[in-house]
Amino acid sequence: MNRPNLWSEQKEILFEDNHLLVINKPAGILVQGDETGDEPLSKKAEEYLKFKYKKPGAAFVGVCHRIDRPVSGIVVLAKTSKALSRLNEMFRDGQMKKTYWALTGKPPVPEQGTLVHWLVKDPIRNVTKAYTERHTQGQRSELSYELLGPAANRYLLQVNPVTGRPHQIRVQLSTGLGLPIVGDVKYGFLNPLPDVSIALHARQLELQHPVTKEALKLVAPLPDAPHWDASRAFYN
Repeated sequence: MNRPNLWSEQKEILFEDNHLLVINKPAGILVQGDETGDEPLSKKAEEYLKFKYKKPGAAFVGVCHRIDRPVSGIVVLAKTSKALSRLNEMFRDGQMKKTYWALTGKPPVPEQGTLVHWLVKDPIRNVTKAYTERHTQGQRSELSYELLGPAANRYLLQVNPVTGRPHQIRVQLSTGLGLPIVGDVKYGFLNPLPDVSIALHARQLELQHPVTKEALKLVAPLPDAPHWDASRAFYN
């Protein structure tokens, strides 16, 4: 069996055991398949597991959450049905701490705070609209943010979403602060990035292992892309 062209030297694999496979997803890859027919991360993971463990049949890969295609960073995949069931519950009930890094063109005012909106997604146009008042069709969405500092000609924000809604961070920063994420032309940034990604990265995830109950703190290095270069100074 030829080794699949996946995750060269496994550098994108942040954690793996009998129940979990945690990937630092590159921007531009779907987590789950859609109408485009492009190969998603879940399929790549299945091929990787089949090769690694020499499985004659399909490998189990359960998707319990997603990040947008142009976003990079942590994606947790389940290797067993037990892990998938418990992870689904944990993501649904907010039993983990998610941390994102985002680049904006201006600093936020105030430099830290909390944003609460009611989000309504238009599935036809694949855009989400944020309302500051309660909306009958909206989902209450909350995040906190803080300015970490200037990064070259951009500004690095740390964002901790309390809820997990489609396009939540993207639309809340744009609507609530007037700060679209760098490269995110869908939500108001003027120009795309050369690689058509957006400068939003799922940086860290803290959770209890769904089976062993071990405390996990997973950290994803930033992509090897020029727009993130100045942000590496903020590594702990």
